[in-house]
Amino acid sequence: MRIFVTNDDGIDSLGLHVLARAMLPFGEVVVGAPDTEYSGASSSFGALHLIRPELRKESIEGIDEAWSITGPPALCVMFARLGVFGDPFDLVVSGINPGANVGRSVYHSGTIGACLTARNGGINGVAISQAVDEGGYMGQGIDEMLRNQKWHSAAEITALAVEELCSNLPLEASVLNINVPNLEVSEMNGWKETTVGTDLIRQMTEVDIEPKIGYEDSFHLKLKWGERIPPSSINDDVGAVANGYVSISWLSRLMSQAPPAESSVENRLDSAFRI
Repeated sequence: MRIFVTNDDGIDSLGLHVLARAMLPFGEVVVGAPDTEYSGASSSFGALHLIRPELRKESIEGIDEAWSITGPPALCVMFARLGVFGDPFDLVVSGINPGANVGRSVYHSGTIGACLTARNGGINGVAISQAVDEGGYMGQGIDEMLRNQKWHSAAEITALAVEELCSNLPLEASVLNINVPNLEVSEMNGWKETTVGTDLIRQMTEVDIEPKIGYEDSFHLKLKWGERIPPSSINDDVGAVANGYVSISWLSRLMSQAPPAESSVENRLDSAFRI
């Protein structure tokens, strides 16, 4: 089993290092992660016609092969799929992300975007994220926010899932999204198979526009966050993690749907192409 480990927080993230070492019992582990922070990158590759990505050998304790790439996590996975790191990979594992990727954040997560890119290339993916104290929106510095992060708990849960996947990989490439509370495993309430929720953990409530000193007609935009929003259901990923459960969600492919009943776009197109 060849396992490619990546993330969206960059090659220096402690969560990445803990996760990579937790994967060692299950096969050959190669780490390939962005050289800097790419949170919120989703499945972006970047403007490939404008950049020339670079690859740099890195050192992670206990890991034989680690690389940083000048690009988002989805691009790291694309390079892995194209053979930059040798033989094909059987599994992509992405994380450990500090902050749960649940609800609407699933659409924007670079952690998950790496696994979606893997699936598009026929490789199974596991995304692992862990809640942070106070949601990480209360003005703390990153070091303060992550001081009490229990990375080992997230790694232990991921190892359980990967151990099973090693002997029973889905025949059709799939993405498993795992979210865990920031607790010792013994303190968790169990696990739930969940839907992707629509609740928000916190909502951006407004934006302040502040002049950029020394620059005419230029402004800084400062986001403001509201209070925590209690989840409405314990059966979706948002509510499960908030209530001390491990959430696992298998993410479907994007699919088309029937047009809304009030849609008139189809009629308008018919009129444009009427002979």
